[in-house]
Amino acid sequence: MATIRDRGAEQGDRRMRRTQAALRRTLIELARQRSLSQISVADVAEQANVGRSTFYDHYRDVHELAEAACTAMIDELIDAIPRHAVAADGSSEAPPDNLLIFFTHFAEHADLYRSLLGPQGSARLIDHVRRCATVATYISAHQAAGGDGPDHTTDIPHDVPSAFTAGALLGVAIDWLQRGCPRPPDEMATMTRPLLMALYQSDDRASPSARVTT
Repeated sequence: MATIRDRGAEQGDRRMRRTQAALRRTLIELARQRSLSQISVADVAEQANVGRSTFYDHYRDVHELAEAACTAMIDELIDAIPRHAVAADGSSEAPPDNLLIFFTHFAEHADLYRSLLGPQGSARLIDHVRRCATVATYISAHQAAGGDGPDHTTDIPHDVPSAFTAGALLGVAIDWLQRGCPRPPDEMATMTRPLLMALYQSDDRASPSARVTT
């Protein structure tokens, strides 16, 4: 049976998570209106309807909040990517265009990601995006080869093709962001797809077209 102290701790944890989520949402909304360098702690606290002291209870500064917001968005993006689905009659549905999903997400939050993935950005976020892309690529290939695939939160073995693909995608996305997203997401997906397919022409674990849906 949970004690009063345990229940109080759980309520405190929930309150902390709600506050952090509210601060992240506020930062993302403000970043749609102005650059990250123009957003202050006071701006975030006022719009989130919390005190500045409450902000500092959770984050050191706006940059750390932005890093947390982007990390959470990447996790949500990976969770939202559909797995290969099977219809009621047993037929497979068309796989989602995950490259389009990937570039569309970055385009929707271009200014924020441009700040954090640039030369003066967050090495922690860059590493997080790279690792998530590596895991997502590995899962896609594993499923295409006939397996269910591990959950994306599970550690995966060292897989060179998956790591190579993740690095290539991240490099293309960063270059695209830093240049001001000169091409729309659908064009980026179309241009990137054959390049990634070429990486797997000699990979016998999964077909190239299945691999690059990551």
